Amino acid sequence: MSLQPLSPGATIGMLGGGQLGRMTALAAARLGFRTHVFCPEPDSPAAQVAAAVTLSGYEDEAALDAFARAVDVVTYEFENIPLGTVRHLAALVPVRPGPELLAVCQDRLAEKRFAERQGLGTAPFAAVDSAGDLDDAIATIGLPAILKTRRLGYDGKGQARLDTADDVAPALAAMRGTPAILEGFVPFEAELSVIVARNAMGEVALWPAAENRHRDHILKTSTAPAPRPAAVLREAETIGRTLAEAFDLTGLLAVELFLTPDGRLLVNEMAPRPHNSGHWTQDGAATCQFEQFVRAVCGLPLGPGDALFRTEMTNLIGDEVDEVPRLLAEPGAKLHLYGKAEARPGRKMGHVNRRLAPLAPPAGD
Repeated sequence: MSLQPLSPGATIGMLGGGQLGRMTALAAARLGFRTHVFCPEPDSPAAQVAAAVTLSGYEDEAALDAFARAVDVVTYEFENIPLGTVRHLAALVPVRPGPELLAVCQDRLAEKRFAERQGLGTAPFAAVDSAGDLDDAIATIGLPAILKTRRLGYDGKGQARLDTADDVAPALAAMRGTPAILEGFVPFEAELSVIVARNAMGEVALWPAAENRHRDHILKTSTAPAPRPAAVLREAETIGRTLAEAFDLTGLLAVELFLTPDGRLLVNEMAPRPHNSGHWTQDGAATCQFEQFVRAVCGLPLGPGDALFRTEMTNLIGDEVDEVPRLLAEPGAKLHLYGKAEARPGRKMGHVNRRLAPLAPPAGD
């Protein structure tokens, strides 16, 4: 099913009601589009700013059919939408990115295998579906290693580090029979992420890679462009472009990368949507990731991905949202809140962008 360029006034169907959907809906409104959110949670961040909302479970086919009739294109703001839901909608209305890409990005093992097929480096890995599989994987990969669920884990959830043989049985028990993957521990120097946009015409735009720092397994800051050699940033962009082309992407793809001490970049995980590490683009780039996402899924020309400022994004997690009055008084701080009523430990409540330094305009400007 081909996707014709959409005109202002068209409606984007958004699966998921989180903050990424909220910021996408706000960007869509600036371009004259409406957003219709489909999610099971009442008063979600995205629903607060959407033109329409369907409050329903993702398996309700009657609700999905009505949703498809009400929108012109469908996308999603997190990758753990049931694959059957996306395939059902794809038979009725254009869905971008498509379900084939989503199937890969929902499964850590499939991600690693896909990257490997493109000739890209990853940490050593092996599938783990039983205690015997884990013993074989450890014999091949060695320890330390990380045991992860293949699906649904995020922000450090669904994974355990194995340092010695004593860690193996408790970690396997915690998986409760869930399909898993063992990844060799990578002593990386930094985590980088690159985000690439691609539209239905095959036009590609990338932002400079960001360098990410975590606290308690949750992203705390992203700085872009990453303070790394130009050759490293170029390689990160090449990896992003390679994966986007291999997927025949229409939309956004975020790729998390490990930078090793010897200068190699290894693909860690992928996300087919806007990404927390790309929030800096709202205030530091020529085109923000959310506007670019809208352009891509609507079949429109892409904007430039140039960084205009070296920018640092800081997540506001849990009760850090209480710092809002101070942040509003801070010169140059750009505050973005998500409309969440309750602050809980580990919950992302908003973020603040700080422009650290202007950057030279691109050559030719």
